[in-house]
Amino acid sequence: MNNDDTDNPPQDKPVRQGFENHCILVRLDQLLPGRVMRKAVKSSRKYKQIATSVTEVGLVEPPVVARNPDNVGTFFVLDGHLRIEVLKDLGRTEVECLVSTDDEAFTYNKQINRLAAVQEYAMIVNAMNQGVPEDRIARVLSVNVATIRRRSRMLNGVCAEATELLKDKNCPMAIFEILKKMQPLRQIETADLMINANNYSVAYASAILAGTPRNQLAEPDKPKTIKGMTADAIARMEKELARLQEAMSSIQDSYGKDHLELTVVKGYLKRLLGNSRVVSYLVVNRPEYLPEFQSIVEITSTMPPESG
Repeated sequence: MNNDDTDNPPQDKPVRQGFENHCILVRLDQLLPGRVMRKAVKSSRKYKQIATSVTEVGLVEPPVVARNPDNVGTFFVLDGHLRIEVLKDLGRTEVECLVSTDDEAFTYNKQINRLAAVQEYAMIVNAMNQGVPEDRIARVLSVNVATIRRRSRMLNGVCAEATELLKDKNCPMAIFEILKKMQPLRQIETADLMINANNYSVAYASAILAGTPRNQLAEPDKPKTIKGMTADAIARMEKELARLQEAMSSIQDSYGKDHLELTVVKGYLKRLLGNSRVVSYLVVNRPEYLPEFQSIVEITSTMPPESG
């Protein structure tokens, strides 16, 4: 019996290196952006945080670029557009970059727009445990020291299961203040409701709290009072919320097919826009398509917009 395949297994193919061995210094005017930078970005909280961080501690993570095969000496920007804009505003002319051997941004995990609240909490607590002064953390995040202290206590009273569900969701810190007013099982239910509705607004979480039966509150013996609402109105809201939960469960099957199709479309467009050559072609030949494609990729909710 011939055992060649067993005795002499094929040699493993060499693993392709994802990045060049060393960072390189690149002039900012040699960098070709991979997306259109909206004017409102520079007034955003994220942009101000990055600007403060670069000013206070320098550039922690280098931008990621890919060499332009059609024009030697220029580079496609795969990740770090905001950092590059900040450097331009600070009057810098060069930046140290990590060079990718693949020009498609989707091939590595660089698509996160901003830290989720739980991730930011972990970063702050870790920095404080390492002895970083509160005032320095506050400067980097463009907030005051009192806010840093609040954020460092954000998860006190929130159960681990609810925290795990929301760890990568972009929900405001006030959501966790609302969760603390509920018992652990209700916290988990609330996290599930927000995820299913893809709604992480304070108003939505407050509505869930208002519709929470008293025996599921963290302080069940304390009368549930909501500004501007009578006890009868609160009781009706509890019943309405229970019906809403049932209705949401019943439509999930039909909703799933449409949501799947949208997810596939988003994934395909995200892959296209992750390719710098495709983006460059659109900028030159079909500039009107690019913002529309970006809007689809950036959709975070399939729920209809609120009227009024």
